[in-house]
Amino acid sequence: MNLIEWNDQLRFLVALALGFLVGLERESRGVTITSKLTAGVRTYTLISLFGFGCAWLYRLKIDFIIPVGIIVIGGMILASYFVKQKSGAVGWTSEIAALLTFIVGVLSLIADVWIPMALGIITTLLLSEKAELEGYIEKLDKSEFLAVIKFLIVTIIILPALPDKEYTQYNLNPYRIWQIVILVSSIGFVGYFLMKKFGDKVGLWLSGLMGGIASSTAVSIAMGNIARKNEHLARRAFQATILASSVMYLRILVIIYLLNSALAFGIWWKLLVLFSTGVLMSVLIHRDNSETPADPISTLHNPFEIKPAVIFAFLFLLLSVVTIWVKQFLGIAGLLALAMIVGVTDIDPFIVSLINKQLPAGQVIYSALLISMLSNTVVKGIYFGFLSKGLKKQVVINFGIWVVVHVILIFI
Repeated sequence: MNLIEWNDQLRFLVALALGFLVGLERESRGVTITSKLTAGVRTYTLISLFGFGCAWLYRLKIDFIIPVGIIVIGGMILASYFVKQKSGAVGWTSEIAALLTFIVGVLSLIADVWIPMALGIITTLLLSEKAELEGYIEKLDKSEFLAVIKFLIVTIIILPALPDKEYTQYNLNPYRIWQIVILVSSIGFVGYFLMKKFGDKVGLWLSGLMGGIASSTAVSIAMGNIARKNEHLARRAFQATILASSVMYLRILVIIYLLNSALAFGIWWKLLVLFSTGVLMSVLIHRDNSETPADPISTLHNPFEIKPAVIFAFLFLLLSVVTIWVKQFLGIAGLLALAMIVGVTDIDPFIVSLINKQLPAGQVIYSALLISMLSNTVVKGIYFGFLSKGLKKQVVINFGIWVVVHVILIFI
């Protein structure tokens, strides 16, 4: 039930207010005298009311009045633009705003009220934030901009084009597979931008936390390189590695919950125990007091690229088939062995294929998930320990504790 009944009187006030709002913004910018030939507060308000009047006549069956109104306003705007151009002023912003204001006035009467309101308010916002937008464009990273475009391609263009039905005996659904690709890639995408924005400002430990959202393995290698090149930062880099590896458990828990909530309720506490163990170890690690800045972000690449997304989809598809095949022909032992092997690389495709409602939830699935995470955690410890030779003993102790906790949870 609508709280407000949008009768003609209220719609008239909407057209009046929105025209005045756009005009007020133009007037408040302190535009030049020549640009005021185009529009001010009164002019924009009158343009909106003119549009409202045309819409009223349209309701009285004068069908051609709105196109005529657009032609009239367009001619006046064009004439004003030529006058501005002769005086040396450039830009179409005010003219386009005036044309939009006419449309806002028309829609205030004949369309849902949210449409003219959205157009009027967003127009005013874009006009008023010129400096902010220009500053943002100057700072825009082209590679990040391209990554956003690629994200839009895989979500808005590719996803709707895929068939939403199952194929083969393995129940492979192209639409669902690509949804999973988007989900996992988006989590890494968000982690990258958080790390990019805050990582080098608040220290290595927060870089580790946020880097774990994007790729804890990549963070382990990056921090290992920092420890190798800057011995006085080794302990802080090791702490960041532990934190990144800890965040991996939360990230996987989120993925499991989004794809198979029933499975998440059976394993959530184990993943929280592993996460808490890592956080506790990171707190106990002695940190050097040095404040020498270090930027681990440069060693991490933007996670959202089309090629890695396609590779992920292929790996997910392959592991979906292999997982079911191994379960059918090799049984539980084969599935657990596969979990140990895939943990050496990126475990996300395996985990996603395992929980994608193709196998029933049970202790075997939980064990396979924990074994893959155990294997991946050990590999990250090897990466860091190999790069940071001075901390080998501490790496063995801390990651050894994690291994023990994994094993205990696997048998619980």
